Amino acid sequence: MRRPDTIVLVHGFWVTPRSWERWITRYEGRSYRVLAPAYPGFEAEVEALNRDPSPVERLTVPAIMAHLEGVVERIDTPPILMGHSAGGAFVQLLLDRGYGAVGVAINSAPTEGVRVTPLSQLKASFPVLKNPANRHRAVGFTYDQWRYVFTNTFDEADARAAYDRYHVPASGRIFWDSVLANFIPGPQDVAVDYHNDARAPLLFISGSEDHLMPPAVQRSNAKHYKSNTITEIREFPGRSHLMPAQQGWEEIADYALAWAEEHGAHPPQAAPASS
Repeated sequence: MRRPDTIVLVHGFWVTPRSWERWITRYEGRSYRVLAPAYPGFEAEVEALNRDPSPVERLTVPAIMAHLEGVVERIDTPPILMGHSAGGAFVQLLLDRGYGAVGVAINSAPTEGVRVTPLSQLKASFPVLKNPANRHRAVGFTYDQWRYVFTNTFDEADARAAYDRYHVPASGRIFWDSVLANFIPGPQDVAVDYHNDARAPLLFISGSEDHLMPPAVQRSNAKHYKSNTITEIREFPGRSHLMPAQQGWEEIADYALAWAEEHGAHPPQAAPASS
């Protein structure tokens, strides 16, 4: 199996591919081809999506996955897949469907069946879940909400700069549907086969101070995997949800790439899921 020469970076909700800008430059400097595909309709700049969030309102998980699969299918050698937040869940879906040589899920949203809901996550989700009508809307954060959810360990200047540069509304429909999925019979949009032995290696990276996707969520998601392939988790202290843009992001980016390079040049191996 050839070593991957391409890295695909999948962004999460409330941000766009712009959130990966520093990682793109760093990985290109390591001689990788780097792709950061936008969700369908998210090709516009942050400022345009804030003025007109209608593409966010139309977003669905099947449309996102069809687009991501199309991107990966056009790559000759199976790539390294990395996703942040909701993008971490989409990376898990891609791996489960046979795409990619290796995956890294950073402060990942959970796949179906993970029911751990710490209090900080409930508070972080409240701006979306407080009103059922938000299921049909694009829902943005105020700066104070963003500060709690995304940048709680940033200094004030960096938190404000990140809000101005990266924040866009998110799909209330997808967020609500992900919550309801555990209560609807049968697999829903973010279901994976936790016993899939053919799945490529997967690393969860968790920030210890993440309010939206706390370490308990990452640990539970990792423990759900019962397949005989590599599943590992690494927690970084002092990190909030927006790790790709937090001071010290280089440590996270370099660790993710080193792990992916170590595990991505080999077919799936027999190894128990770690906790």
